[in-house]
Amino acid sequence: MAEIAARYDVLLCDIWGVVHNGLTAHPAAVDALQRFRAQGGKVVLVSNAPAPAGAVRYRLDRIKVPRKAYDAIVTSGDVIASLITARGDAPLYNIGPAYDRSLYQEVRKQSGHAPRRTKLKDAAYVVCTGLFDPDTETPADYDPMLTLMLERQLDFLCANPDLVVHVGPVLMYCAGAIAERYEAMGGKVIQAGKPHPPIYERAFGIAEARLGASVQRSRVLVIGDAMRTDIKGAIAQGLDSLFIAAGIHQDQIFKSDADQTMDSASFMDFLQTAGFAPTAVLPALRWS
Repeated sequence: MAEIAARYDVLLCDIWGVVHNGLTAHPAAVDALQRFRAQGGKVVLVSNAPAPAGAVRYRLDRIKVPRKAYDAIVTSGDVIASLITARGDAPLYNIGPAYDRSLYQEVRKQSGHAPRRTKLKDAAYVVCTGLFDPDTETPADYDPMLTLMLERQLDFLCANPDLVVHVGPVLMYCAGAIAERYEAMGGKVIQAGKPHPPIYERAFGIAEARLGASVQRSRVLVIGDAMRTDIKGAIAQGLDSLFIAAGIHQDQIFKSDADQTMDSASFMDFLQTAGFAPTAVLPALRWS
């Protein structure tokens, strides 16, 4: 990171898979962000978490990611909360675990009242933050529910476009995997997180407020470990990107989990399959 840092004023940095693995922080990544800020740069953490920024900040505090490593946090949950608020008192059906309910607390903060949640048969639309039980379920388990939703032509608000995430060494499905199935069936899916524009618009607004000036896109670097969200989103926004290989794609790139040595041939095959490429790549985020 030290070799390219001077080219940028702002980092739009992914969190899960870059700054931590769901259980513990990555010290080298935290150090790199702190060094970038020490040189006058601004760091906006941009996450597809279905929770609002406050809840993500609390989680980062708990795993000892210091607040001096970043300037602000923007989440998919923040944007989806605004979309729920805009729908007023329309009843919604929630798909997702109990621990993701901070999204609805944010809606209450924005609107002054809790959103009206109901059974699927009475819902005007659906909000998905994840699987009810990500430890035991798969997206295919939701097909009967999705069929009923499609019959009623219900909008599906996806609070986390990610398909999978690592929790330590375990790979778990996210809300995006269910959204993908509903869209393939012909259902209407509304997404606000990466790679979709709304989350970038919010991130740019915050970055400009922190800089006190307009943000030049040529001076912004997106950092992330997911090709279809982080890197594809950066390309769509006309931004440079730094791909972190030791994230959700690590099994496709590294020779072994032990030494995390990148296999050049495997990485080139990986990029060819994706059909697009990042500006730069690192095995893991570090300053030098």
